[in-house]
Amino acid sequence: MYNFDVETPTSIADAVKALGREEAQPLGGGQTLIPTLKQRLASPSVLVSLTGIAEMKGVCMTDDGQLAIGGATPHAVVAREAARHYPGLADLASHIGDPAVRNRGTIGGSLANNDPSACYPAAALGSGATIITDKREIAADDYFQGMFATALDEGEIVTEVRFPVPEVSHYQKFVQPASRFALVGVFVARFGDGVRVAVTGASNDGVFRWTEAETALSSNFAADAVNGLALSGADMISDLHGSGDYRAHLVGVMTKRAVAAAR
Repeated sequence: MYNFDVETPTSIADAVKALGREEAQPLGGGQTLIPTLKQRLASPSVLVSLTGIAEMKGVCMTDDGQLAIGGATPHAVVAREAARHYPGLADLASHIGDPAVRNRGTIGGSLANNDPSACYPAAALGSGATIITDKREIAADDYFQGMFATALDEGEIVTEVRFPVPEVSHYQKFVQPASRFALVGVFVARFGDGVRVAVTGASNDGVFRWTEAETALSSNFAADAVNGLALSGADMISDLHGSGDYRAHLVGVMTKRAVAAAR
């Protein structure tokens, strides 16, 4: 590690001001950033902790029936407090990492980092969520822009995420046991106007929607509706844990499991 300053604002306005300092970087739960600093892969001169901002914490329903989650809300709180309103999302949160990660990591931090194997991006994209920042509102379809890439500007803070609540949903994750990240994870959500299917852990471009499966499942919400559909392994992640073709195959398997569990 190396020397750096730490700012602990208690309001969004103060956090925005602190992030105006040269080489300042926001710090959520630190589950990714702290190991990155230890490996000297990042070297900000100022860390701006967002965990003390009360207005960025909590889970509640909005007047228009969406589930609102503060950006600084830990995974464990989402797992507990979202269960009554959005059980599919709560179940996803309950299987992120281990207890230590779930009690420190935050939904805003996960979405800002946009790890290609993280779980929350699949939930946000699969739900058609809206990512709210200190500056604007961004639809999930526009937010995710590739591996570790998002629509966020420098210093922009994820203050809240709003999830439309589907009729039924489920997330199936094939766990990479060493990291607890998804080797492949599929989030399926059925709404009144159709089905959304979001895939994480598989693609070199990060989280994505499987539109062919969405079309098939919107017509027939049953696991066998995706029989005959296949993704190419050419654009999938290929590493020591699994080839691109293997991940492409797993997408179909996990989609079927998610639909069966949702039903």
